[in-house]
Amino acid sequence: MILDRQLTLEGFIRVVRGGEPVILSEAARERILKARAVVERIVDGQEAVYGVNTGFGKFAAVRIPREALAQLQHNLIVSHAIGVGDALPAEVVRGMMLLRAQSLALGHSGVRPAVVELLLALLNAEAHPVVPAQGSVGASGDLAPLAHLALALVGLGEIEFRGAVRPAREVLAELGLTPLTLAAKEGLALINGTQLMGSLLALALHDALTLLHTANLAAAMTVEALSGSHRPFSEGVVSLRPHPGALVVASDLRHFLRGSEIAPAHARCGKVQDAYSLRAVPQVHGASLDALTQAGRVLAVEFASVTDNPLIFPGGGGEGEVISGGNFHGQPLALIADTLKVAVAELASISERRVEQLLNPALSGLPAFLAREGGLNSGYMIAQYTAAALVSENKVLAHPASVDSIPTSANQEDHVSMGAHGARQLRQILRNVQNVLSIELLCAAQALDFQPLRAGRGVQAAYERIREVIPPLEQDRYSRPDLLALQELVVSGELLRVAREA
Repeated sequence: MILDRQLTLEGFIRVVRGGEPVILSEAARERILKARAVVERIVDGQEAVYGVNTGFGKFAAVRIPREALAQLQHNLIVSHAIGVGDALPAEVVRGMMLLRAQSLALGHSGVRPAVVELLLALLNAEAHPVVPAQGSVGASGDLAPLAHLALALVGLGEIEFRGAVRPAREVLAELGLTPLTLAAKEGLALINGTQLMGSLLALALHDALTLLHTANLAAAMTVEALSGSHRPFSEGVVSLRPHPGALVVASDLRHFLRGSEIAPAHARCGKVQDAYSLRAVPQVHGASLDALTQAGRVLAVEFASVTDNPLIFPGGGGEGEVISGGNFHGQPLALIADTLKVAVAELASISERRVEQLLNPALSGLPAFLAREGGLNSGYMIAQYTAAALVSENKVLAHPASVDSIPTSANQEDHVSMGAHGARQLRQILRNVQNVLSIELLCAAQALDFQPLRAGRGVQAAYERIREVIPPLEQDRYSRPDLLALQELVVSGELLRVAREA
């Protein structure tokens, strides 16, 4: 990938998870140099400019002498690198590195090209700074996490490389890279930004889109297993309330259910209507899809944004403006993270209710808990308990983080977004929902074992793929390995791919 102005979610995933190399474009290099010329002019002049020759936060009025400017930037990084908690996963750190390089490459931060090139060199070498997960309040950027990221560039802290965590200076030497001596403005430019929030959200959005369509597949499988009606998913019904997400979800369902032998056989079964968790899938899943679509729009803007402060606006001959603003504030991402927490959690909430429809004999007409020889066998009784536990946990995690704010830096930074909290909670909610949907698919496949007729083509293909790795439950057995195998099919997108291809 050539790093320039445009970065898409698909490109982000190719780099972060696929390891695609990244190089800096010549146009980006020129932009960076023009902004750097403005900083050099300030260093040579008498004007006081925040973050270039002054202190930070509450110390903004403290003028720093020219001979101490490099020390100022070094001190900023080491003093701000005070995060706590478990280390962030490598993919999250890779996303932070890519997004930080992307923002700097837009040419309004005033760093030297060498700063961006070293970031990209570590990214391409799959050498990932160890970044503690906790410590960001989501304004003035993700200061503490990004400071830990920047530590590696100056040869401090630790780097995870080839499966081992080692001192950063040692890994840099092995890669033939020289630690940076930060120049004026560069330390601030490295840590003022929303790249932790952005990385977490981008990864979550990518996974949530796969998960939502997998939820549509799970719902379709449950509809078939319960001989539910397909008519609520018809284009005519959904088009009378044509929210875009609902239209897409209903189309998904119709495709997965096409060619069903079950629906025609039960056309006159006397059942008037199905439970909401079956017939209202387009409306519930569709609302979540609309939220994901809006998140995609917000991330597209964020990927093309400069979140530094102050901002450099180059002019001719090294002249230009330096303006302090609020682009570092995480509120746009914080609100989206909280929205996605609710939208994704709802996929599990309705899925767990479909699990109950499958397991409760009074609702399904099938053996209790889908057990053969019930009583001797418990079947999938406790699968619903696990789903209920995860759904309840999601209710706590989905509480909006962005409604909270705690002033920092002696009240200079008096409103913060808490966006990093929300984005980390979203990642946990996603894992929980992946498990709940896996439980539904496990139960729906077992319920289809009692169906003598073939399901719709997409559902049938998914059912057969599940049965390739998980045999029917003839008698009680250790079920966690089955659930983990199915979860892998869900998370990888393999099950969805099989159903779509059918």
